[in-house]
Amino acid sequence: MSRNVATETVTPVRAELDIAGRRLSYVDFGGPGRPLLALHGHLSEGASFAVVAAGLAPEWRIIAPDQRGHGDSDRAADYSREGYLADILTLLDHLGLDRVAIVGHSLGGINAYHLAARHPERVAALVNADAPVALGLDGESNPLAFLERLPYRAPTREALIEALGEAAPYFTETLRENPDGTWRLPFHPQDMLASEELNRGDHWAAWLATTCPALVIRGTEGSVIPADQAEAMVTRRPNTRLAELPTDHFVYANDPAGFVRAVGDFLASLEFTG
Repeated sequence: MSRNVATETVTPVRAELDIAGRRLSYVDFGGPGRPLLALHGHLSEGASFAVVAAGLAPEWRIIAPDQRGHGDSDRAADYSREGYLADILTLLDHLGLDRVAIVGHSLGGINAYHLAARHPERVAALVNADAPVALGLDGESNPLAFLERLPYRAPTREALIEALGEAAPYFTETLRENPDGTWRLPFHPQDMLASEELNRGDHWAAWLATTCPALVIRGTEGSVIPADQAEAMVTRRPNTRLAELPTDHFVYANDPAGFVRAVGDFLASLEFTG
């Protein structure tokens, strides 16, 4: 059954848990549906899935953490794959969720398929939203290199917006006020640079390690997954299909209707418990 972005009323609740003295914040969009863990990409946060959550309700209840160093979650000592996955498992255990479907965008997609590879019993189905399995192998520069020029905080919101310059429109709506009245980005630029460096490499082994149902969603107008790589991802991994949307890398933000249709149709076609 094909679907459009719905107008279901979802009531997001922000909550947090303590992981060894570090806050992990998450948004639970609620509802009676099956749990769907949503993992955002770099420079984003869990709340970015609000339109998707409304579109997939009431069949699916989206739970979207601010991954370490993003949004309202605290910065971490490292941004290794092990660190990201440990946070996700701690959140699932905290919520009493033994097995879930996962949708992950970019960084979140890489974390999602690595979680499936290392803990296949926890992942019932996987939606890879424009997350490559081979990145940076031909020597291209870090796509987040522009962050080196960005400030992290400023005395006032206005001062931070001014200091961000041309980048300001991308982050104005997500700036955070600190307890001391200063303002900051919802991420630290140096943390993101370090995290992205750890994304770069060959992840084929993790992608091919499991056979749970998977959907790859690729934007045709600026994807970070080359067309030939996307085709190989689908043909080499069993139970995997491809959906292409006429948009760029930010598939769920810039084509929410297409994204909801693709994800909703994929999930509706599955038979699993969790």
